[in-house]
Amino acid sequence: MARFLEVHPVNPQARAISQVVAMLRDDDALIAYPTDSCYALGARLDSVTGPERIRQIRDLDAKHDFTLVCSDFHQLGTLVHLDNWAFRAIKAATPGAYTFILPATKEVPRRLHHPKKKTVGVRIPHNPVVRELLRELGEPLLSSTLLLPGASEPLTDGWQINEEIGHLVDAVLDSGECGTEPTTVVDLSSGEPEVVRVGAGDPTPFE
Repeated sequence: MARFLEVHPVNPQARAISQVVAMLRDDDALIAYPTDSCYALGARLDSVTGPERIRQIRDLDAKHDFTLVCSDFHQLGTLVHLDNWAFRAIKAATPGAYTFILPATKEVPRRLHHPKKKTVGVRIPHNPVVRELLRELGEPLLSSTLLLPGASEPLTDGWQINEEIGHLVDAVLDSGECGTEPTTVVDLSSGEPEVVRVGAGDPTPFE
């Protein structure tokens, strides 16, 4: 079963965050954690088993696009190519509940690229728990919304996640009820913004 850690939603306990980071670094762990849109599944970018475990839990095919969750704009900028317009647009909208699709740099493993477009989704969340987790980890998280097969909405509570998939993940970071609305997805890879999915982030600046 997963290690279940309850943390304060605004001031997460340092010890709990450190325990989860150690698991990610040392044990190739897969975790469930809160974001500013909904709970998600996360692993290190170079995780050997993480992508396939996420696909199995969510019943996804090999073409599924993962999101790289970043602590800040500098970290995001090492993963994707940005022109001046994209730089300004993302800077103005983050941190927040957006995922941006952009051409990937060489820092992103090929197995995480879109197979044809060579793009990847990136985001900078506002949630204090994930921001502290990313700060201590010092690198992005490979991530996917915790939406189970056949479900219409993501799971919203850490205890529920632990009950339903605690045997499939290594840790559950619980900060209480989370939202059910995923991020707004904006494709900036072609030079013109395209709102692919309307979610928790206001799409108006990109329409």
